[in-house]
Amino acid sequence: MPRNGDEARRRLQQAALELFAEQGFDQTPVEAIAARAGVTERTFYRHFADKREMLFDGEGELRDQLVQALAAVPDGTKPMPALLAAFHQTVPLFESNRPFTEPGARLIARTPALQERSLAKQALLVRALTAALQDRGVNARTALLCAQAAMGTFAIATHRWMDDPSVTLHNHLDQAFRELRLATAALK
Repeated sequence: MPRNGDEARRRLQQAALELFAEQGFDQTPVEAIAARAGVTERTFYRHFADKREMLFDGEGELRDQLVQALAAVPDGTKPMPALLAAFHQTVPLFESNRPFTEPGARLIARTPALQERSLAKQALLVRALTAALQDRGVNARTALLCAQAAMGTFAIATHRWMDDPSVTLHNHLDQAFRELRLATAALK
């Protein structure tokens, strides 16, 4: 039986991933996840609002890291390079959580209810990045456009990294943002 909250949380997440792979997301009840993890349902709900939230557990930490990293970028840095620098600061978070996020991303990709939740979480990240850019003096329309484009580019980079871990996430980020820059230059 887990002795502390972090251990119980990780065991619940691992049990959920195993059961989702064996039975499917929709067919896996919370009580089965709790039983596999060796905890009670009450313990499950102490850590997670529902089984969908288990797959988005680090979203708040990611949002906080991105906003803080963006605030730390030197004044005068243009919005897209500032966002790229902020995303680079989150790489250790992704690297440490890869054993959980990679199978979670595959599950999200094939489960409509999770795709919907993923889009909602991405929208919250875009909103936070937009506000952080505005705090840096970027006008609201430009801030939203940059935050949305950067979030999409970041998602592409992380998916590429999951598909090709032989290249670092830092390199995938740089490549995806280079491609974005080339694509927008082609609009001229």
